[in-house]
Amino acid sequence: MGEADWTGRRIHFVGIGGAGMSGLARIALELGATVSGSDKTASGVVEELIAAGATAHVGHSEQNVPRDADVVRTSAVGDDNPEVAIALEREQTLLHRSELLAEMTRLKKTIAVTGTHGKTTTSAMVLRALRGAGIDAGWVIGAELQDSEASAGWGSSDWLVVEADESDRSLLVLESEVGVVTNLELDHHATYSSFEDLEKTVSKFGSDARNLVLSTGIGLDSLRDIPGVLVATAGNPDVVGGRAAFDWKGKRVELCVPGLHNALNAAAALEAASLASDDADALIDGIEQFRGTSRRFELKGKMACGAEVYDDYAHHPTEVAATIAAARTMDAGRVIAAFQPHLFSRTKELASDFAEALSTADLAFVSDIYPARELQTDFPGVTANSIANRFPDRIRSAGPLASLTGALEDSALAGDIVLLMGAGDIGSIATGLTDD
Repeated sequence: MGEADWTGRRIHFVGIGGAGMSGLARIALELGATVSGSDKTASGVVEELIAAGATAHVGHSEQNVPRDADVVRTSAVGDDNPEVAIALEREQTLLHRSELLAEMTRLKKTIAVTGTHGKTTTSAMVLRALRGAGIDAGWVIGAELQDSEASAGWGSSDWLVVEADESDRSLLVLESEVGVVTNLELDHHATYSSFEDLEKTVSKFGSDARNLVLSTGIGLDSLRDIPGVLVATAGNPDVVGGRAAFDWKGKRVELCVPGLHNALNAAAALEAASLASDDADALIDGIEQFRGTSRRFELKGKMACGAEVYDDYAHHPTEVAATIAAARTMDAGRVIAAFQPHLFSRTKELASDFAEALSTADLAFVSDIYPARELQTDFPGVTANSIANRFPDRIRSAGPLASLTGALEDSALAGDIVLLMGAGDIGSIATGLTDD
């Protein structure tokens, strides 16, 4: 392991307020680095970083970039960004966020979790299990933890838990003591030409890890041939009263979160954590305290009518279906799904699958597509109706988020569960919907 002291190092983050970048900035501060950064807008996360000692600017400008700083960016930030452009002109060190994360994985024994679905939840479960065993691990996870705990921290032990991002192949630069794969399904069509392409990349990640843990999720058959692989099994999975339960190593595990998919996530998390601690009872005690993360089946409050509102990051048909199925286990009057598609390209490829998933709700609404980095003009004819028109009796196109809010207020009744789903900004309407 390397030297965990970055005193004297200066790091500038382009997009410092993002979920992943803000976590790296927090850890850089903890390691003693001088941290600066910028973001398009002000936010509570940016304010917290400033309070912790960072210098942060609203808006991107070459004047924001210290001459002696390493400059960190994500895949979404191109060379035409003024801060990246000046760093290139000055020949400053320019790092992808994964390269800085890779440096951190070389400082501690790392449990790296990847997969198409469930990375954030499974990573947070690993962290909670380790804490149950008295291991104060560091973490870099793509969401705020329970009780409003930050998305990253360095911890005092020699273990680190991170999400390994398969979306841009950046998981391959990480150094893993333990690799975890939850499941595999083609999602990022701009990166991977086929499922086999994705499978090959994740197989390389698994082979490079010193230990590999596989869930029993979909798409992992070929990875089971990797020498020494551990397959985590959730025995006798069940959901009672909205709580998932299963057997692991002859012991019953009762989670605080719903959904059979979370039984699979938790079994993989426990198997990975058991490579750091052999105290199975303590690991189970820890994971049974896991109550979720932000935007993963997160209860936001109740509407005036009495319906409960949950916010979830589900942005793939498999995730949408799993979230609706989890809500079904909670004895709701009805399950009302409100979905904001993320990316025109994903909507074009998976419209039929999205419609099938949403049709499992009692009523579903689809808002306008969240474009992220894409342009509508590049995808003519791809709209919310690409999904809604496939099941017009069950799915309604709702237009912008303001109209979606009104549609939900008109439709929800006491006892219903309203699910806000998507990777964009649909969660922002929760405040207007709820009394809490």
